[in-house]
Amino acid sequence: MIKSVFAATAALSMSAGAAFAGPYVNVESNAGWTGADYAGATTDLHVGWEGPIGESTSYYIQGGASYVAPDGGDAETVPSGKAGISLAATEALGVYGEVSFIGSGDDDIDRGYGAKLGVKYSF
Repeated sequence: MIKSVFAATAALSMSAGAAFAGPYVNVESNAGWTGADYAGATTDLHVGWEGPIGESTSYYIQGGASYVAPDGGDAETVPSGKAGISLAATEALGVYGEVSFIGSGDDDIDRGYGAKLGVKYSF
């Protein structure tokens, strides 16, 4: 169930512009449905750091705990984290990528991993 909730959640979006360096706290809740069937929710409680890499690139890294609450199942708190980078290719075009993981409190369930790549065009 953790993998299906994890796969159904939307990850943190990144902007194409460079960010100011510094720490932050990110609390994010993602819920998932298959059709009209509610699968559950995962709430991340992360501490992170973000900053620029040169003039047109920025990064972030964050980690902490995720509270995983599948519909009809037992909720658990597990370790999780993500890291990403964004590049302003032009003034209007940005490219970004992110990798993430979420743990499991059950030794019989593998840790979940995710990755995303994207392009953002601003008008």
